[in-house]
Amino acid sequence: MPSRSRVSAALSAAFLLLATPSVMVPASALAEDAAVENNVLAKVGDGVIRESDLAFMAEDFLAELRRVPEDQRRPILVSALIDMLLMSQAAEKQGLAESEAFKTRMNFLKMRALRDAYVQENIAGAIDEAAIKARYDKDTADFEASEELKARHILVKTEDEAKDIIKQLDDGADFAALAKEKSTGPSGPNGGDLGFFTKGRMVKEFEDAAFQLAAGEYTKEPVQTQFGWHVIKVEERRKQEPPAFDQVKDRIRESLMREKYIESVAKLKEDATIERLDEAAKKSE
Repeated sequence: MPSRSRVSAALSAAFLLLATPSVMVPASALAEDAAVENNVLAKVGDGVIRESDLAFMAEDFLAELRRVPEDQRRPILVSALIDMLLMSQAAEKQGLAESEAFKTRMNFLKMRALRDAYVQENIAGAIDEAAIKARYDKDTADFEASEELKARHILVKTEDEAKDIIKQLDDGADFAALAKEKSTGPSGPNGGDLGFFTKGRMVKEFEDAAFQLAAGEYTKEPVQTQFGWHVIKVEERRKQEPPAFDQVKDRIRESLMREKYIESVAKLKEDATIERLDEAAKKSE
């Protein structure tokens, strides 16, 4: 495992390559209250590092922190913040804050931070559990339950082999045991188990034969597909249920956020005067 100092240095270096966060999480959400946010964690010359700085640092380095044991994250972040403050103080002394390049970058960073704040306040913050549940209820109300089968099959190379397997089944042989012994398909070791599937998931010849069977039945004639000859047994038929709310709520939240984002940007554009001056960009519109 890398040493704490090496991880801290890596976090500090990664700051230079930091990607734009997709959604800003306010520091207040990561501290108990304003008093906690203002707790001073370290002093570096005339500068201080506060709890709120730690919260923002943790937000920016979520991916990196997942690789660090939880009990080590806080000291590593404080060390990385000290490195950052030391370098920022050195940059101040060198007059880098007065350079045009720095001012241009700060303008961009301000624009990005304000964008993130707008997204948090007007888009992410506007989508609560009730809105997600309402969309789920609407989608599931329109859900058309498809029939699905749970089936097994035995795949062999020739029609005669398949006919022999059907004869053994007629004589009382166990389907799963025969599949393990005879099937050349990848499901053979699992007794030919294919799990549940709906129409459109299997090749047509296989599907047509399977969906004609009742639960507990197997095909009385071999079924030929591009893969060979099949004997199919349907174990269960049921109506496909919609996914549970907890399974899809994160995906619904993302979908609602995309919709809200597109809607918000479109409204802002309607109310703004926008003039594209770059020729390449104008041609791509």
